[in-house]
Amino acid sequence: MTSRRKLTSVLLGLVVLGVLVSGVAAERSLRRDRLDRVARSLEERAALVAEQVRGATLEGAYSRQLDLIADRLGKAGGMRLTFIDAEGTVVGDSQVPHERLAGVENHGDRTEVRAALDGRVGTSTRRSATVGRELFYLAHPVEGGGVVRVAVDLSELEAAVAALRARLLFAGVVGLVVAVGLSYGISRYSLRTIEEMRRTADAIARGRLEDRLPLHTDDELGQISRSINQMAEQLRLRLDDVTREKEQLHAVLESMVEGVLVVDAKGTVVLANSRLREFYRVPSEIVGRPLLETIRDAELDELLREVAQSDDRVARSLSKRSGAPGTLRVQASRFPTGPGPRAGTVAVFHDISELERLEEVRRDFVANASHELRTPLTAIHGFAETLLTNEGLSEDDRRSYLGIIDRHSQRLGNIVNDLLALSAIERGRVPIEPTDTDVSSHAEMALRDAEPRCRERRLEVRCVVDGTPIAHVDPRALDQILTNLLDNAIKYTEPGGRIEVRVGCERDRIRVEVEDSGIGIPDEDLARIFERFYRVDKARSRALGGTGLGLSIVKHAVQSMGGEISVESRLGEGTTFSFTLPVARIG
Repeated sequence: MTSRRKLTSVLLGLVVLGVLVSGVAAERSLRRDRLDRVARSLEERAALVAEQVRGATLEGAYSRQLDLIADRLGKAGGMRLTFIDAEGTVVGDSQVPHERLAGVENHGDRTEVRAALDGRVGTSTRRSATVGRELFYLAHPVEGGGVVRVAVDLSELEAAVAALRARLLFAGVVGLVVAVGLSYGISRYSLRTIEEMRRTADAIARGRLEDRLPLHTDDELGQISRSINQMAEQLRLRLDDVTREKEQLHAVLESMVEGVLVVDAKGTVVLANSRLREFYRVPSEIVGRPLLETIRDAELDELLREVAQSDDRVARSLSKRSGAPGTLRVQASRFPTGPGPRAGTVAVFHDISELERLEEVRRDFVANASHELRTPLTAIHGFAETLLTNEGLSEDDRRSYLGIIDRHSQRLGNIVNDLLALSAIERGRVPIEPTDTDVSSHAEMALRDAEPRCRERRLEVRCVVDGTPIAHVDPRALDQILTNLLDNAIKYTEPGGRIEVRVGCERDRIRVEVEDSGIGIPDEDLARIFERFYRVDKARSRALGGTGLGLSIVKHAVQSMGGEISVESRLGEGTTFSFTLPVARIG
């Protein structure tokens, strides 16, 4: 039931109660007033009758005469008049024939009669056993003995009361109708502000914090409206702060290179950023789900259980799951720290796969560099020691040994020079002076420089140019790139093979390809071909005089000029090195 209906019902109940109470009170008051008036009137009449019969003896001997007087006076006064002697015997009655008086019972025990016999005026209301109607009796003592009793029929009184009751009922119905209208109007007016409060409170509960209550009055309801408006404004401001902080937190978490995972005390995921989902290759809908249901990693679950039992931070390296290669370094701690129940655990994941790969590359570089340097140093040391300790060597042997020492020292110098050049390129210490350069002319010049070696190995060499490939590059770096790639192709192409250099334009890039029909590169070696000192065929590379740094120099030189390099190869069929360069600026 709504408040309006409740208030209307209460008002109607009050009106009905008021009508009933006032009706009953009015009826009783009317009845009492009419009875008082009847009593006074009867008392006056009884006094007059008593005065007329004063001094007479109300005895049976005078019964007929008294009965005639009763009939005459009763008819004249519109009342029932009864004469009763001192013994209570009825000796005259205006409504009882004289012949039946002897059969009327003694009235000495009647209330009003006893009072009159005691010298007082007595009254009583009851149903008459003699005439069979409801009568109001008043008995007056008569001087000399006896009682004059007068009575009137109460039907007139009841009719008047009934008429009053009908009028009260009509007035009550009219009052109820008016009360319904008034109560509805009053309730609507009184509850309008409350209804607006309810609607506004519902709107605020649904999140519409911009809704406000109109201020109609300055009473208590108006003050409550102001309080609700202030509460809504405070909620809006706090919600804006929370939303802004949540967005900031989300932006920070999504921009982190580390993965972040937060689980509650039951192991349910509370927060997980995209980096973590990327590590484990899980869908984004993992918040609110058990951890083991989304990330099936027993080691991670064991780590989080260990953290839950300790206040110390726990760090451990875990392998990625779901087919993602690499290693994750996880640091986890419970919150809040200190004694008391645990609310949850937060874990931060660092991807150290690249660090491990770089560490492996570093170890390989140290090992390869040591091996590359040790070979010429060993040869130089061995032949120098032979020359110093063996004085009986012939001149030809001495010259041969000195030639070997010279070749290995040159190789050692080439390795050192290439290392220095590569280090300088990586650190950006080699000045790059880009200018608009015709790439095709530099490619043809590199082929002319390599022509004697190609002719010696009976290699077919040609240059294919498409369009006008003008690149914005450093000419010296370009020559170094082309020279290294051609040198590599000549070394690993069997006699009678083919080498082709293609130069063309691709939108805003110049593309250069160096293709050979050489021995090719195995698929497992393609990913590492640009690493320092990495050799596919180590024995053949050293025999051909390579340092193992040429392709590394090529890669860093291309990247330093804003280009990209790639390689495609099929074992036994040949290799194609492709690199792109920025096109020359127009104007």
